[in-house]
Amino acid sequence: MSAPLSDDDAETVPDGRRSGEQPILSVRNLQTVFRTDRETIRAVDGIDLDLYEGETVGLVGESGSGKSVTARSIMGLVEEPGEVLPESSIRFKGEEITGYDTAQYQELRGSGIGMIFQDPLSSLNPVFTVGNQIREALKVNRGITGEEARETAIDLLESVQIPDAARRLGEYPHEFSGGMRQRAVIAMMLACDPEVLICDEPTTALDVTIQAQILELLSDLQDERGLSILFITHDMGVIADITDRVNVMYAGEIVEKAPTEELFASPRHPYTEGLLEAIPGQHADEDRLRTIEGEVPTPNEAATHCRFAPRCPKAFEECEAVHPELVEVDESAADHTAACLLYPEQMTTGEAVAHHERLGEAREDGDGSTAPGEADEDVAADGGDSR
Repeated sequence: MSAPLSDDDAETVPDGRRSGEQPILSVRNLQTVFRTDRETIRAVDGIDLDLYEGETVGLVGESGSGKSVTARSIMGLVEEPGEVLPESSIRFKGEEITGYDTAQYQELRGSGIGMIFQDPLSSLNPVFTVGNQIREALKVNRGITGEEARETAIDLLESVQIPDAARRLGEYPHEFSGGMRQRAVIAMMLACDPEVLICDEPTTALDVTIQAQILELLSDLQDERGLSILFITHDMGVIADITDRVNVMYAGEIVEKAPTEELFASPRHPYTEGLLEAIPGQHADEDRLRTIEGEVPTPNEAATHCRFAPRCPKAFEECEAVHPELVEVDESAADHTAACLLYPEQMTTGEAVAHHERLGEAREDGDGSTAPGEADEDVAADGGDSR
Protein backbone atom coordinates (compact mmCIF):
# COMPACT_ATOMS: atom_id res chain seq x y z
CA MET A 1 0.00 0.00 0.00
CA SER A 2 2.91 2.40 0.48
CA ALA A 3 3.78 4.48 -2.57
CA PRO A 4 6.97 3.60 -4.47
CA LEU A 5 9.87 6.00 -4.22
CA SER A 6 10.82 8.12 -7.19
CA ASP A 7 14.19 7.97 -8.92
CA ASP A 8 15.15 11.20 -7.17
CA ASP A 9 14.61 9.77 -3.70
CA ALA A 10 17.43 8.90 -1.37
CA GLU A 11 19.27 5.61 -1.48
CA THR A 12 16.89 2.75 -0.68
CA VAL A 13 17.20 -0.45 1.27
CA PRO A 14 15.85 -3.75 -0.11
CA ASP A 15 12.23 -3.30 0.97
CA GLY A 16 11.92 0.13 -0.63
CA ARG A 17 12.45 2.40 2.38
CA ARG A 18 14.97 5.24 2.42
CA SER A 19 18.32 4.21 3.79
CA GLY A 20 18.58 5.37 7.39
CA GLU A 21 14.82 5.97 7.81
CA GLN A 22 13.63 5.33 11.35
CA PRO A 23 10.48 3.28 12.01
CA ILE A 24 7.52 5.09 13.52
CA LEU A 25 6.91 2.00 15.68
CA SER A 26 9.73 -0.33 16.69
CA VAL A 27 9.34 -3.46 18.83
CA ARG A 28 12.39 -5.30 20.15
CA ASN A 29 12.53 -8.47 22.24
CA LEU A 30 8.87 -8.13 23.25
CA GLN A 31 8.08 -10.63 25.99
CA THR A 32 4.60 -10.81 27.47
CA VAL A 33 3.82 -13.48 30.04
CA PHE A 34 0.75 -14.57 31.99
CA ARG A 35 1.52 -16.02 35.40
CA THR A 36 -0.81 -18.56 36.99
CA ASP A 37 -0.50 -20.75 40.07
CA ARG A 38 0.60 -23.65 37.90
CA GLU A 39 2.71 -22.15 35.12
CA THR A 40 3.90 -19.08 33.25
CA ILE A 41 2.51 -18.72 29.74
CA ARG A 42 4.97 -17.02 27.37
CA ALA A 43 2.28 -15.59 25.08
CA VAL A 44 4.76 -13.35 23.23
CA ASP A 45 8.31 -14.61 23.41
CA GLY A 46 10.98 -12.21 22.21
CA ILE A 47 9.61 -10.83 18.94
CA ASP A 48 10.96 -7.93 16.87
CA LEU A 49 9.01 -5.92 14.30
CA ASP A 50 9.13 -2.49 12.67
CA LEU A 51 6.43 -0.30 11.15
CA TYR A 52 7.44 2.60 8.89
CA GLU A 53 5.50 5.71 8.01
CA GLY A 54 2.73 5.15 5.48
CA GLU A 55 3.09 1.38 5.18
CA THR A 56 0.94 -1.58 6.20
CA VAL A 57 2.64 -4.48 7.96
CA GLY A 58 0.85 -7.77 8.49
CA LEU A 59 1.03 -10.01 11.55
CA VAL A 60 -0.46 -13.38 10.61
CA GLY A 61 -0.86 -16.76 12.25
CA GLU A 62 -3.36 -19.20 13.70
CA SER A 63 -5.46 -18.44 16.77
CA GLY A 64 -3.25 -18.79 19.84
CA SER A 65 -0.10 -17.58 18.09
CA GLY A 66 0.12 -14.41 20.21
CA LYS A 67 -1.01 -11.83 17.67
CA SER A 68 -3.64 -10.06 19.77
CA VAL A 69 -1.42 -10.13 22.87
CA THR A 70 1.25 -8.38 20.79
CA ALA A 71 -1.23 -5.63 19.90
CA ARG A 72 -2.42 -5.22 23.48
CA SER A 73 1.18 -5.12 24.69
CA ILE A 74 1.94 -2.23 22.34
CA MET A 75 -1.17 -0.38 23.49
CA GLY A 76 -0.50 -0.88 27.21
CA LEU A 77 -3.66 -2.96 27.59
CA VAL A 78 -2.20 -6.10 29.15
CA GLU A 79 -3.89 -6.67 32.51
CA GLU A 80 -3.17 -8.96 35.46
CA PRO A 81 -2.07 -11.71 35.52
CA GLY A 82 -0.33 -10.56 32.34
CA GLU A 83 2.93 -8.62 32.30
CA VAL A 84 5.22 -7.11 29.68
CA LEU A 85 8.68 -8.05 30.92
CA PRO A 86 11.18 -5.23 31.51
CA GLU A 87 13.61 -6.61 28.89
CA SER A 88 11.04 -5.62 26.25
CA SER A 89 11.36 -2.45 24.19
CA ILE A 90 8.54 -0.65 22.36
CA ARG A 91 9.43 2.69 20.77
CA PHE A 92 6.95 5.09 19.20
CA LYS A 93 8.61 7.83 17.12
CA GLY A 94 11.87 6.99 18.86
CA GLU A 95 10.51 7.25 22.42
CA GLU A 96 10.44 4.25 24.73
CA ILE A 97 6.85 3.69 25.93
CA THR A 98 7.08 0.48 27.96
CA GLY A 99 7.59 2.50 31.14
CA TYR A 100 4.54 4.72 30.60
CA ASP A 101 2.05 5.13 33.42
CA THR A 102 -1.74 4.93 32.91
CA ALA A 103 -2.14 8.62 32.09
CA GLN A 104 0.67 8.54 29.52
CA TYR A 105 -0.79 5.47 27.84
CA GLN A 106 -4.20 7.14 27.70
CA GLU A 107 -2.64 10.15 26.01
CA LEU A 108 -0.80 7.88 23.57
CA ARG A 109 -3.99 6.00 22.73
CA GLY A 110 -5.74 9.32 22.30
CA SER A 111 -3.46 10.87 19.73
CA GLY A 112 -0.59 8.58 18.73
CA ILE A 113 -1.73 4.98 18.29
CA GLY A 114 -5.32 3.89 17.69
CA MET A 115 -6.66 0.35 17.75
CA ILE A 116 -9.61 -1.31 16.02
CA PHE A 117 -10.81 -4.54 17.61
CA GLN A 118 -12.44 -7.58 16.02
CA ASP A 119 -15.81 -6.95 17.69
CA PRO A 120 -16.90 -3.31 17.24
CA LEU A 121 -19.41 -3.65 20.08
CA SER A 122 -16.47 -3.95 22.48
CA SER A 123 -15.46 -0.41 21.51
CA LEU A 124 -18.96 1.15 21.46
CA ASN A 125 -21.04 1.93 24.54
CA PRO A 126 -24.57 0.61 23.92
CA VAL A 127 -26.27 3.30 26.06
CA PHE A 128 -24.86 6.31 24.19
CA THR A 129 -25.51 7.37 20.61
CA VAL A 130 -22.77 6.95 18.05
CA GLY A 131 -22.60 10.73 17.66
CA ASN A 132 -22.22 11.24 21.39
CA GLN A 133 -19.27 8.85 21.49
CA ILE A 134 -17.50 10.46 18.53
CA ARG A 135 -18.03 13.95 19.98
CA GLU A 136 -16.63 12.79 23.32
CA ALA A 137 -13.51 11.48 21.54
CA LEU A 138 -13.14 14.84 19.79
CA LYS A 139 -13.53 16.74 23.07
CA VAL A 140 -11.05 14.61 25.04
CA ASN A 141 -8.38 14.24 22.38
CA ARG A 142 -8.64 17.37 20.26
CA GLY A 143 -10.50 19.87 22.44
CA ILE A 144 -13.32 20.24 19.89
CA THR A 145 -16.79 20.93 21.35
CA GLY A 146 -20.22 22.27 20.47
CA GLU A 147 -21.34 22.74 16.89
CA GLU A 148 -17.79 22.28 15.61
CA ALA A 149 -17.71 18.83 17.22
CA ARG A 150 -21.04 17.94 15.60
CA GLU A 151 -19.88 19.04 12.15
CA THR A 152 -16.57 17.22 12.57
CA ALA A 153 -18.41 14.06 13.66
CA ILE A 154 -20.56 14.25 10.53
CA ASP A 155 -17.44 14.67 8.41
CA LEU A 156 -15.85 11.64 10.09
CA LEU A 157 -18.88 9.43 9.45
CA GLU A 158 -18.93 10.59 5.84
CA SER A 159 -15.20 9.85 5.56
CA VAL A 160 -15.89 6.22 6.47
CA GLN A 161 -18.73 6.15 3.91
CA ILE A 162 -21.72 6.04 6.27
CA PRO A 163 -24.69 7.51 4.36
CA ASP A 164 -27.04 10.12 5.87
CA ALA A 165 -24.37 10.85 8.48
CA ALA A 166 -26.23 13.73 10.20
CA ARG A 167 -29.20 11.50 11.01
CA ARG A 168 -27.13 8.53 12.06
CA LEU A 169 -25.30 10.59 14.67
CA GLY A 170 -28.42 10.24 16.81
CA GLU A 171 -28.65 6.44 16.50
CA TYR A 172 -27.38 3.82 18.95
CA PRO A 173 -24.87 1.07 18.10
CA HIS A 174 -27.56 -1.64 17.97
CA GLU A 175 -29.24 0.30 15.14
CA PHE A 176 -26.14 -0.11 12.97
CA SER A 177 -25.31 -3.25 10.98
CA GLY A 178 -22.05 -5.08 11.74
CA GLY A 179 -20.23 -3.39 8.88
CA MET A 180 -21.60 0.03 9.81
CA ARG A 181 -20.56 -0.46 13.45
CA GLN A 182 -17.02 -1.21 12.33
CA ARG A 183 -17.06 1.95 10.20
CA ALA A 184 -18.28 3.92 13.23
CA VAL A 185 -15.40 2.54 15.31
CA ILE A 186 -12.94 3.59 12.59
CA ALA A 187 -14.50 7.07 12.68
CA MET A 188 -13.96 7.18 16.46
CA MET A 189 -10.32 6.24 15.97
CA LEU A 190 -9.92 8.96 13.34
CA ALA A 191 -11.38 11.46 15.81
CA CYS A 192 -8.20 10.89 17.82
CA ASP A 193 -6.13 11.70 14.72
CA PRO A 194 -3.68 8.79 15.21
CA GLU A 195 -0.47 8.28 13.28
CA VAL A 196 -0.47 4.50 13.76
CA LEU A 197 -3.53 2.27 13.51
CA ILE A 198 -3.47 -1.27 14.89
CA CYS A 199 -6.21 -3.40 13.33
CA ASP A 200 -6.83 -6.59 15.30
CA GLU A 201 -8.82 -8.83 12.92
CA PRO A 202 -11.30 -6.01 12.14
CA THR A 203 -12.99 -7.93 9.30
CA THR A 204 -13.22 -11.43 10.80
CA ALA A 205 -16.86 -11.12 11.92
CA LEU A 206 -18.02 -9.58 8.62
CA ASP A 207 -19.23 -11.25 5.44
CA VAL A 208 -16.92 -11.25 2.43
CA THR A 209 -18.55 -8.31 0.64
CA ILE A 210 -18.45 -6.04 3.70
CA GLN A 211 -14.92 -7.24 4.47
CA ALA A 212 -13.74 -6.05 1.07
CA GLN A 213 -15.39 -2.67 1.63
CA ILE A 214 -13.66 -2.20 5.01
CA LEU A 215 -10.27 -3.12 3.52
CA GLU A 216 -10.78 -0.65 0.68
CA LEU A 217 -11.83 2.00 3.19
CA LEU A 218 -8.67 1.48 5.25
CA SER A 219 -6.57 1.74 2.11
CA ASP A 220 -8.24 5.00 1.11
CA LEU A 221 -7.89 6.47 4.60
CA GLN A 222 -4.22 5.51 4.65
CA ASP A 223 -3.61 7.33 1.37
CA GLU A 224 -5.51 10.41 2.58
CA ARG A 225 -4.04 10.62 6.08
CA GLY A 226 -0.63 8.94 5.79
CA LEU A 227 -1.53 6.32 8.39
CA SER A 228 0.85 3.53 9.29
CA ILE A 229 -1.09 0.30 9.85
CA LEU A 230 -0.25 -2.89 11.74
CA PHE A 231 -2.83 -5.37 10.45
CA ILE A 232 -3.41 -8.54 12.48
CA THR A 233 -5.28 -11.47 10.99
CA HIS A 234 -5.31 -15.22 10.44
CA ASP A 235 -6.52 -14.73 6.85
CA MET A 236 -3.74 -15.01 4.29
CA GLY A 237 -6.06 -13.65 1.59
CA VAL A 238 -6.48 -10.40 3.53
CA ILE A 239 -2.71 -10.24 4.04
CA ALA A 240 -2.22 -10.49 0.28
CA ASP A 241 -4.71 -7.68 -0.36
CA ILE A 242 -3.62 -5.05 2.12
CA THR A 243 -0.03 -5.41 3.37
CA ASP A 244 3.41 -4.33 2.18
CA ARG A 245 5.38 -6.66 4.46
CA VAL A 246 4.45 -9.71 6.52
CA ASN A 247 5.47 -11.18 9.87
CA VAL A 248 4.35 -14.79 10.32
CA MET A 249 3.81 -15.65 13.99
CA TYR A 250 3.66 -19.06 15.66
CA ALA A 251 3.48 -19.95 19.37
CA GLY A 252 4.68 -16.55 20.55
CA GLU A 253 7.52 -16.20 18.03
CA ILE A 254 7.92 -14.68 14.57
CA VAL A 255 9.04 -17.47 12.26
CA GLU A 256 9.24 -15.68 8.90
CA LYS A 257 9.49 -12.10 7.62
CA ALA A 258 9.34 -10.92 4.02
CA PRO A 259 7.79 -8.39 1.65
CA THR A 260 4.28 -9.59 0.84
CA GLU A 261 4.86 -10.43 -2.82
CA GLU A 262 8.06 -12.31 -1.95
CA LEU A 263 6.34 -14.28 0.82
CA PHE A 264 3.51 -15.46 -1.41
CA ALA A 265 5.80 -16.19 -4.35
CA SER A 266 8.46 -18.01 -2.33
CA PRO A 267 7.47 -18.99 1.23
CA ARG A 268 10.37 -20.60 3.06
CA HIS A 269 9.25 -21.62 6.54
CA PRO A 270 7.22 -24.87 6.56
CA TYR A 271 4.56 -23.18 8.69
CA THR A 272 4.10 -20.39 6.14
CA GLU A 273 3.92 -22.99 3.39
CA GLY A 274 1.19 -24.78 5.35
CA LEU A 275 -0.82 -21.59 5.83
CA LEU A 276 -0.69 -20.83 2.11
CA GLU A 277 -1.58 -24.41 1.17
CA ALA A 278 -4.66 -24.19 3.40
CA ILE A 279 -6.16 -21.18 1.59
CA PRO A 280 -9.54 -22.24 0.15
CA GLY A 281 -9.39 -22.43 -3.64
CA GLN A 282 -5.68 -23.16 -3.79
CA HIS A 283 -6.40 -26.76 -4.78
CA ALA A 284 -9.84 -26.63 -6.34
CA ASP A 285 -9.43 -30.07 -7.91
CA GLU A 286 -9.14 -31.78 -4.51
CA ASP A 287 -12.09 -33.07 -2.49
CA ARG A 288 -10.84 -31.81 0.89
CA LEU A 289 -9.16 -28.61 2.08
CA ARG A 290 -5.55 -29.01 3.08
CA THR A 291 -4.78 -28.43 6.76
CA ILE A 292 -1.86 -28.30 9.16
CA GLU A 293 -2.22 -31.29 11.45
CA GLY A 294 -2.19 -30.64 15.19
CA GLU A 295 -2.65 -27.44 17.20
CA VAL A 296 -0.61 -24.42 18.23
CA PRO A 297 1.12 -25.35 21.51
CA THR A 298 0.84 -23.24 24.64
CA PRO A 299 4.39 -21.91 25.20
CA ASN A 300 4.95 -22.35 28.93
CA GLU A 301 8.74 -22.57 29.00
CA ALA A 302 11.68 -21.00 27.21
CA ALA A 303 12.08 -22.29 23.68
CA THR A 304 14.97 -24.74 23.42
CA HIS A 305 13.80 -26.30 20.15
CA CYS A 306 11.56 -25.52 17.18
CA ARG A 307 8.02 -25.15 18.50
CA PHE A 308 6.62 -26.07 15.09
CA ALA A 309 8.62 -29.31 14.85
CA PRO A 310 5.82 -31.64 16.10
CA ARG A 311 3.61 -30.46 13.20
CA CYS A 312 6.32 -29.96 10.58
CA PRO A 313 6.55 -32.31 7.57
CA LYS A 314 10.20 -31.33 7.09
CA ALA A 315 11.36 -31.80 10.70
CA PHE A 316 14.54 -33.76 11.42
CA GLU A 317 16.26 -34.84 14.63
CA GLU A 318 18.02 -31.55 15.43
CA CYS A 319 14.70 -29.64 15.28
CA GLU A 320 13.83 -31.17 18.66
CA ALA A 321 17.09 -29.99 20.23
CA VAL A 322 18.09 -26.66 18.65
CA HIS A 323 16.09 -23.44 18.72
CA PRO A 324 16.04 -21.82 15.26
CA GLU A 325 16.94 -18.13 14.98
CA LEU A 326 15.71 -15.73 12.31
CA VAL A 327 18.30 -15.84 9.51
CA GLU A 328 18.41 -14.72 5.89
CA VAL A 329 17.06 -17.54 3.77
CA ASP A 330 19.75 -17.08 1.14
CA GLU A 331 22.47 -14.66 0.09
CA SER A 332 20.23 -12.80 -2.36
CA ALA A 333 17.33 -12.12 0.02
CA ALA A 334 18.49 -9.74 2.76
CA ASP A 335 14.88 -8.74 3.48
CA HIS A 336 13.56 -12.32 3.72
CA THR A 337 14.28 -14.19 6.95
CA ALA A 338 13.04 -17.44 8.47
CA ALA A 339 13.51 -19.15 11.83
CA CYS A 340 14.20 -22.63 10.48
CA LEU A 341 17.22 -24.94 10.62
CA LEU A 342 16.95 -25.47 6.86
CA TYR A 343 18.43 -21.98 6.31
CA PRO A 344 20.59 -20.25 5.15
CA GLU A 345 20.23 -22.26 1.92
CA GLN A 346 23.89 -21.86 0.93
CA MET A 347 24.93 -23.91 3.99
CA THR A 348 24.75 -27.65 4.40
CA THR A 349 22.29 -28.91 7.01
CA GLY A 350 25.07 -29.44 9.56
CA GLU A 351 26.51 -25.98 8.94
CA ALA A 352 23.07 -24.38 9.27
CA VAL A 353 22.33 -26.14 12.57
CA ALA A 354 25.69 -25.03 14.01
CA HIS A 355 25.03 -21.51 12.74
CA HIS A 356 21.71 -21.35 14.62
CA GLU A 357 23.36 -22.72 17.76
CA ARG A 358 26.01 -20.00 17.62
CA LEU A 359 23.44 -17.27 17.05
CA GLY A 360 21.39 -18.56 19.98
CA GLU A 361 24.39 -18.54 22.28
CA ALA A 362 25.26 -14.99 21.20
CA ARG A 363 21.69 -13.86 21.87
CA GLU A 364 21.68 -15.41 25.34
CA ASP A 365 25.02 -13.78 26.13
CA GLY A 366 23.71 -10.41 24.98
CA ASP A 367 26.25 -10.23 22.18
CA GLY A 368 24.70 -8.14 19.41
CA SER A 369 27.66 -8.67 17.05
CA THR A 370 26.04 -11.59 15.22
CA ALA A 371 23.51 -10.38 12.70
CA PRO A 372 20.92 -12.66 11.06
CA GLY A 373 22.35 -14.20 7.94
CA GLU A 374 25.96 -13.39 8.85
CA ALA A 375 28.34 -15.95 7.38
CA ASP A 376 29.59 -18.45 9.90
CA GLU A 377 33.12 -19.37 8.93
CA ASP A 378 33.66 -21.41 12.09
CA VAL A 379 30.96 -23.93 11.26
CA ALA A 380 32.08 -24.62 7.72
CA ALA A 381 34.38 -27.33 8.97
CA ASP A 382 31.51 -29.05 10.78
CA GLY A 383 30.20 -30.37 7.49
CA GLY A 384 26.83 -32.08 7.57
CA ASP A 385 24.43 -33.40 5.01
CA SER A 386 24.45 -31.37 1.84
CA ARG A 387 21.12 -30.29 0.38
